[in-house]
Amino acid sequence: MRTVHTLKELRAMLRSYRQQGKRIGLVPTMGHLHEGHISLVRKAREAADIVVTTIFVNPMQFGITEDLDTYPRTLQEDQDRLDAAGSTLVFAPSNEEIYPQGLARQTRVVVPEVSEGHCGASRPGHFEGVATVVTMLFNMVQPDIAVFGEKDYQQLAVIRKLTRDLMIPVEVIGSPTVREDDGLAKSSRNSFLTEEQRAIAPVIYRTLKNTAEQIRKGRNDFVTLEKEANEALSEAGLRPDYFNIANSLTLKPASAEDTELTLLVAAFLGTTRLIDNLSISR
Repeated sequence: MRTVHTLKELRAMLRSYRQQGKRIGLVPTMGHLHEGHISLVRKAREAADIVVTTIFVNPMQFGITEDLDTYPRTLQEDQDRLDAAGSTLVFAPSNEEIYPQGLARQTRVVVPEVSEGHCGASRPGHFEGVATVVTMLFNMVQPDIAVFGEKDYQQLAVIRKLTRDLMIPVEVIGSPTVREDDGLAKSSRNSFLTEEQRAIAPVIYRTLKNTAEQIRKGRNDFVTLEKEANEALSEAGLRPDYFNIANSLTLKPASAEDTELTLLVAAFLGTTRLIDNLSISR
């Protein structure tokens, strides 16, 4: 495995692979890798000959009150894990390499509709930052396939729409959420939790499952179900940001006629914001 830090180096490496007729896969990450990220690399290995993993903490997708400065940078540990997982190439650029003119002068990509609501409402500008950097990475790497985790369900929907709308020839593959034994979705931000908070955190997934079970039993009073879920989170010691029941395709509030639903949740434990989701058919 090789690590490069500049676009010039990246393109030189990829040019060689393309000349060999290799199929190229992309796994974008912000580093501080855990088993969830590694599962994306493994899935990319199944679909491509060459796996490019990017490690870039994208400042454009962080709000002014969010944890950009404290977000863990663990490049050496990440490289070791990626080497063991079979990643071929790591692209770990600097901010200056990605945004040479600075953020204020950077062209941006806006994805309407699916960016709205949920995390889009709570984190203004977040998905603009995600869509912009992913579009840039698609142009830099020009992969045949790209793998993203389903834990960030709205993000995956945004990336799928931008790929369709901009006619980018990349197959976007979603990979199932990887969980701890107690159900907590693996996340880089789990490392911020205290021991007491970590013991509380699994209630997020339990609340998703309990709400899904109520829907399967025939309940379609979604506003009431959302209220009950938020109350359950609060009683457990979390501070809910939202708990929404949405149409899986549009991410708009679910109606009684919808058959494909996704439950999306974000909640705080102290200053740490955790997200999760669960999709069901009925």
